[in-house]
Amino acid sequence: MSAGDGSKDAKDKVRCEEALSEIFLLLDKECSPGRDAELRRHIDDCPPCLAEYGIDEQLKHLLARKCGGDHAPDDLKSRLRASIRQTVATRGGVTVERTEVTIEQRIGE
Repeated sequence: MSAGDGSKDAKDKVRCEEALSEIFLLLDKECSPGRDAELRRHIDDCPPCLAEYGIDEQLKHLLARKCGGDHAPDDLKSRLRASIRQTVATRGGVTVERTEVTIEQRIGE
């Protein structure tokens, strides 16, 4: 069953391309609660997207297990998140929520 099966209003439909482009945002809990619910509804009703979600989830767990204890610097995390958001916006044609980051330098600590 896909998002185009006619069972929901057009405004509630998520295309497979959108769901697949946002899987890592969903896995990392970086979606708004509303978008999270929309994506999960689609993934639950679409076997190909559910399979891809499962593969990506397992990959994320494997990487966490094999690289556990090693933490990336905050600057690298910020750059990666920005890059992922840009890729999602470019490839998925979706609006991505932005989070403001404030950098504070403390001298003399």
